[in-house]
Amino acid sequence: MLNVLGSVAQFEREMMLERQREGIAKAKALGKYKGRTPKARQKASEMQELLAQGASKREIAKQLGLSERSVYRVLANCC
Repeated sequence: MLNVLGSVAQFEREMMLERQREGIAKAKALGKYKGRTPKARQKASEMQELLAQGASKREIAKQLGLSERSVYRVLANCC
C-alpha cells in the first residue's frame, strides 16, 4: 500500500515539474522570464574611481549600495 502512495506522489511530482518547465518556456518565449539585472558590474568604473581616491572597499560597498563581496569580485576581475 505504501509503495502505491509513493508511486502516485512521484508521478504527481513529475507532472508538476513538467508543467513548470512548460510555463517557464512559454514565459521566455513571451519575453517575461528575465533574471535580475546585474548591478555590481555596471558600477565598476565608479568603484575604480573611489578606489583611486583612497576609499576602502568597505566604504565603496556602503556608498554604492553593494555587498563587500561584490566589490572585491568586480575589482579583482577588472584590475
